[in-house]
Amino acid sequence: MSSIFPTGELSPQLKLHPGYSRVFEPGHLTFGFIAPLESYPDTPGPTLQHHVAMAQKADEAGFAAIWLRDVPFWDPNFGDVGQILDPMIYAGYLAAVTRHITIGTAGIVLPLRDPLIVAKQATSVDQLLGGRFIMGVATGDRPTEYPAFGIDFDSRAARFRDAFTLIRTATEQSWPRHSTQFYGELDASIDLVPKPVGARIPTIVIGQSGQSLEWIGENADGILSYISKPALVAQVTERWRIACGANGYKPYGYGTLFDLDRDPDCPVQPGRILRAGRNVLIELWKRQEEDGVGHVALHFKPQRRHASEVIDELGEYVLPHFPSRAAPVQPSRTRT
Repeated sequence: MSSIFPTGELSPQLKLHPGYSRVFEPGHLTFGFIAPLESYPDTPGPTLQHHVAMAQKADEAGFAAIWLRDVPFWDPNFGDVGQILDPMIYAGYLAAVTRHITIGTAGIVLPLRDPLIVAKQATSVDQLLGGRFIMGVATGDRPTEYPAFGIDFDSRAARFRDAFTLIRTATEQSWPRHSTQFYGELDASIDLVPKPVGARIPTIVIGQSGQSLEWIGENADGILSYISKPALVAQVTERWRIACGANGYKPYGYGTLFDLDRDPDCPVQPGRILRAGRNVLIELWKRQEEDGVGHVALHFKPQRRHASEVIDELGEYVLPHFPSRAAPVQPSRTRT
């Protein structure tokens, strides 16, 4: 069966980007993990024991990406604190202990952060990773965090757009001029350093962040959403394809809570957790690849088995069907 998705190529800038091109390629599905790479079904947070070894295992096995969440507080109403560590600091640390795997954020909560500091952090991490960085950005889904920062929750969508544009301007232009509604003004008298390794840092939207699909398709380099019902994937990717319209190919990926069953033929179980055996999942993901899914990010929180065991099984049996792409070698800009 042929894909309903366009088979056009990535833009030249993104095709040469080491991190982005490893994760996204038209007509091809890759796999990554949402940190922490640890099973913790009964606690709000992980132990982070052996987290370096798990990141290196995923890297050496050939997976495409590790995604870091931005969760500043523990809100008991949500019961999950992600990888605990700040995503930008953790990305810099992972730069030193991994070699090939892309490190992404999923995603930086833009309305709660100063966008120029985010820009500085992003370009710094990108330099440390040698271009293996994708910045995922979001508005966050926890209303209780906004009062702590003194920010109006209802303004988050507008703040997101304002911050998004400012970050792109500061990281991609030299001595820029730019005015914002919620933040400051650049008057061409100062220039952000360092600049990205490549022409720019690929930026994707996590969830929908209060924006229309059309806005995301026009302004971002892709979308990473959440899917709880695999049967709806074809409908979602078709809506995304239409929203991208004349902007050409923009990748669609999703993240999901994941539990790999020991029985390789266990069927997909109903519920918000993707729970099944590897043989069933391979066929499911082949269909989703045909439907236009470009990346799947697996979240180990509800996993009943040790993460090391699951990574090994996926690497041996699943990854050969969906190999990550070798990243092109791209000369760095002069680091300042």
